[in-house]
Amino acid sequence: MQIAVLGGGGWGTALACLLAGKGYPVRLWARRQEHAAALNTRRENLRYLPGVQIPQNVTATASLTEALDGVTVVVFAVPSHAFREVLKAALPAIPPAARIVNAAKGIEETSLLRLSEVYAAEAGPEADRYAVLSGPSHAEEVGRGQPTAIVSASQNAGTAEFIQELFMAPYFRVYTNDDLVGVELGGALKNIIALATGICEGIGFGDNAKAALMTRGLAEITRLGLRLGANPLTFAGLAGLGDLIVTCTSMHSRNRRAGIEIGRGKSLKEALAAVGTVVEGVRTTRAAGSLARNLNVQMPITAETHRVLFEGLAPLEAAKSLLGRARTREIEEVCRISVSWEKRAQ
Repeated sequence: MQIAVLGGGGWGTALACLLAGKGYPVRLWARRQEHAAALNTRRENLRYLPGVQIPQNVTATASLTEALDGVTVVVFAVPSHAFREVLKAALPAIPPAARIVNAAKGIEETSLLRLSEVYAAEAGPEADRYAVLSGPSHAEEVGRGQPTAIVSASQNAGTAEFIQELFMAPYFRVYTNDDLVGVELGGALKNIIALATGICEGIGFGDNAKAALMTRGLAEITRLGLRLGANPLTFAGLAGLGDLIVTCTSMHSRNRRAGIEIGRGKSLKEALAAVGTVVEGVRTTRAAGSLARNLNVQMPITAETHRVLFEGLAPLEAAKSLLGRARTREIEEVCRISVSWEKRAQ
């Protein structure tokens, strides 16, 4: 079996190392020739995943044609905003029988499409060979063989199980899920809540406030997910609650770190420069805000985060706005979501 991993960042490198550790030959595609050459020479991704040795059966290349020649599986590990561009460039070279795995998390900002919908728009409606890999999984820990559990989701059970078996390792446990919509939304939207939680931490608020943001954040993620056809139970699993927890609490989280910088008074531009790599939640905040408005779904944390990032609202004022919202009941909302899903399932 020949595997191509597209994306020479930390996540792509970590997944390439995982698969190579199972004995598979892996071609790791990097956009820049000098980066690919450095990966092959140094056997370490010094910028994006320092301290992790790249196995000898990983070969880096800057040529998509070379990376994709005769492959059985193609893993996309590029930033979500680059997914369509790389997919379009790669499709002519991908063998027709190859399975496609997308490990990126986001919503396309211009079209408001989930990435599986972007794939369908470019590759055609046939989705049997497409799967998503999502869940609480920082590259820094996966690359070092730290225990991790994630989800393989596909509309085709056989594809989900094939990817599950491909990635399963003693330290890397994979579950399957047929709710592609919920898994994709959970992976994308948790980045917004992580930004908000980081902002809260940067202001100087404590654990009570962060716990409230995470919990109510999960409620609005579920609300939008249900509107788009997701199973609400998915958001209680690894691709929902699990990914939300790790992204909101870990210093490996670029979204949390960017939020902290903003909460301390830096502009968005300054915060992104301080983090130094892609912060997926920024674009996702714009996309999810547009989706919520189009679908008339209440997402107050997303809305206030948008105001802080793009409209100049002071973080403390956003917190006051959230705390000053009209009184409501918590359990009744959960019951409405549950009843709505049960009616749809029937």
